[in-house]
Formats: sequence, C-alpha cells, structure tokens
Amino acid sequence: MRKKSLPLSRVYRLLEPGPVVLVTTARRGVNNVMTMSWHTMMEFEPPLVGCVVSNRNHSFAALKASRECVINIPTVELAEKVVACGNTSGRDIDKFAAFGLTPAPAALVAAPLIAECYANLECRVVDTRMVNKFNFFVLEVVKAWIDPAKKQPRTFHHLGMGAFAVDGKTIELPSEMK
Repeated sequence: MRKKSLPLSRVYRLLEPGPVVLVTTARRGVNNVMTMSWHTMMEFEPPLVGCVVSNRNHSFAALKASRECVINIPTVELAEKVVACGNTSGRDIDKFAAFGLTPAPAALVAAPLIAECYANLECRVVDTRMVNKFNFFVLEVVKAWIDPAKKQPRTFHHLGMGAFAVDGKTIELPSEMK
C-alpha cells in the first residue's frame, strides 16, 4: 500500500456534499445572498435538506429569524459571481447589485429567487434542534423551479482551498431506484 496519512483538517475536501449554491434570505425588507457548499439531502418526500450556516455569517440571523430561504443552484457560468458572493459579507454590500444578480419573487417565501440560476428551491426551516450546537438547519423544500431551456446544466463543487470541480460526463448504470 502506498497511501500516506491525510491531515484531518483536509477530510472535508474528500466528502463535498454537492454543488455550490447561493442561499437567499430576506429580513426586515433587506435581501441577502450567501454562498454555501455544505448541504445534504435528508429525505425525498417531502424533500428535506440539511445545511450548515455559520453563526458568523450575516445570513445566519436572517435564516434563524425568518425561518425561510431559497436555495438557488447556479451553473458554472456564474462561478466567478458565486465565489465573489462568498468572499464578501451582506453586512457591507448589496450582493445583488454588486454582482449583477437579479432578484425574482418567490411563490411561497419572502426570500427572492435568483433569476440567473437554473434551479431555485423555496424552503422553510422545519427543525432547529442542531442549530445551537452545529449551526445545522433542516429545511423543507416547499416549491421548486427549474429552467427547462438549460438542457445540460453544469454545476460546480467546492473542493476546498479555492479548488472546484465542474460536472462533466454523465454515465448511466442499472438501478433499482425509481
């Protein structure tokens, strides 16, 4: 065996949970955008998503108070704007204006959709038992939107330390899941 020990501080780079997303919140009439990489599907019907939002992030207080958000799924074409959103704070700037993102009204929550994203998931917080200890929110997707014009959207995934992987070739294998 030619493997070597990996520092535990780098384990997260091996287990990225899915595409980088933009989470929008609304509080006291102010919209915000946050870049997020740490989320996971928890249930299929109703769709439940678990996510980590640091209590140091401006969006944490808005999500905790409003108990709703939108998970916006961008494609690789928006990667630079997504990273720029992640490198700034909504305390200091209006990220929609600063990065040329278009807020669009949601159907069931106050937080806006991001028009440029190929999919948008309107969510409500349904479980906060792990928020105080782990900053982990459980969200129920209450409405989902997708742009049918984007036939093969390519998402991107955070690998840590400024590295990202872009979705590419798709393979199909037999599956018993329907």
